[in-house]
Amino acid sequence: MNDLLYKYQNVSSITKAKGINNLIMAHQTEIEEVNNIPCFFWGSLTEPYITAKCWSTIAKVVRSSFGPIPPSLRDPIVSAGAECMRFEGFSSCNGVYVRLDMKPEAIDGEFIASGTTNVDFNEPMLNALNAIQKNEKVTLAVGQHDVQVITTKAKVVEKKVTLPPRWIKGLTSVQLYLADMDKKFELNKIQTIQLFQSLPKGNVKGDFYITKRAGKFMFSTLETPDSVRIGGVHRLRLLEGVLPIVDKIYLYESSDKETCAAVCEFGKMQLLMAFSPDAYRGFSGEGKALENMTENLPIEWVYGLNSLLKSNESFDPTMLSIENDIDFGTMENLTASLSSMGLLGYDVEERNHFYRRLPFKTERILSLNPRLKNAKKLIDNEDIQIITKRHNYIEANVKGTGVTHKVILDGENQHCTCDWFTTYQGKRGICKHILGVKMIS
Repeated sequence: MNDLLYKYQNVSSITKAKGINNLIMAHQTEIEEVNNIPCFFWGSLTEPYITAKCWSTIAKVVRSSFGPIPPSLRDPIVSAGAECMRFEGFSSCNGVYVRLDMKPEAIDGEFIASGTTNVDFNEPMLNALNAIQKNEKVTLAVGQHDVQVITTKAKVVEKKVTLPPRWIKGLTSVQLYLADMDKKFELNKIQTIQLFQSLPKGNVKGDFYITKRAGKFMFSTLETPDSVRIGGVHRLRLLEGVLPIVDKIYLYESSDKETCAAVCEFGKMQLLMAFSPDAYRGFSGEGKALENMTENLPIEWVYGLNSLLKSNESFDPTMLSIENDIDFGTMENLTASLSSMGLLGYDVEERNHFYRRLPFKTERILSLNPRLKNAKKLIDNEDIQIITKRHNYIEANVKGTGVTHKVILDGENQHCTCDWFTTYQGKRGICKHILGVKMIS
């Protein structure tokens, strides 16, 4: 583990925080408890037909690709806990994120434990979902090692598979985008159908915007102050399977008008679909979470906090600090680490984060981001020279290949002379040079 953790500063002062030892002890106990529980949930669906349509839509998303990466994935992440169920995943290109939030009213059964697993949706599962009728009895079982769907006609068991690394990276970014979104439009059933009937045909290039005129929503190539930008508008066709049964759709947009999300309302459940800025851009490559990865904390602390939280549980760092006697500064750093590891999701309707127990070793996230690894390499090689450092201002020289880059951190503003920063201007996360300077300063 030591090779994954950088020689972080100020750890000795943080380790004095109360409650940390309790976190580590709780983690050790939790390992034994979870390993002895084969099943997280067992029960029936109260809306089997709607649920099946939403699951089929998730399967459609994870089997799709809108970039250079061919469709190759089919692995929904399934989380059970806090009396609700969540199914989520990404397209193979990582540019579309989908999540089904099943409220307590959507399931009738027993939560034996809290946990998350990751399975394939293969042809037998898809066939079973397509055959489910409105009043059919359907049983769902979610365990650490598999997910079972039992209908009157079939029993399908999908075994746990390895979570794709691109999805882990996507989870670290997409919740940051969702947390930055505000609701722009609410469409009723008729307005939704009318809008999708006007959806441009084929893989249309260029930006499209959803706008409202005289009470009717429509697509336009012209931006207006209240319009919502859709990058890669053809990706909206992924929602066509649930349009006949949707009650209403809410449209959300980020403050920079780069990303958007659609939330389909079904009463007992909601289906969220978020779209990256453009069809060729995946959430995994945006690098938005790098801002939270400048402080390295012992992985045991993260595991310890993981033992205190349930999947799907609302994440309130202030209450966690008070209840577990953990210093507020320590909790702030822990929260940033959880966020950067994909352990936090975001509910745009409730406007709060929820916890996700990911089915993978959290150390892996540190090896998945090349910019993070390269920033640490710059520090190890002593390629960063701080020239000026005063309150809220840092100027540094960073050695590159045959060139020296200048990095300036001035309050909220940051600048680097490298090609990456010049090209993207921070829109795809900070460069390795700015990241390295932040890590040592």
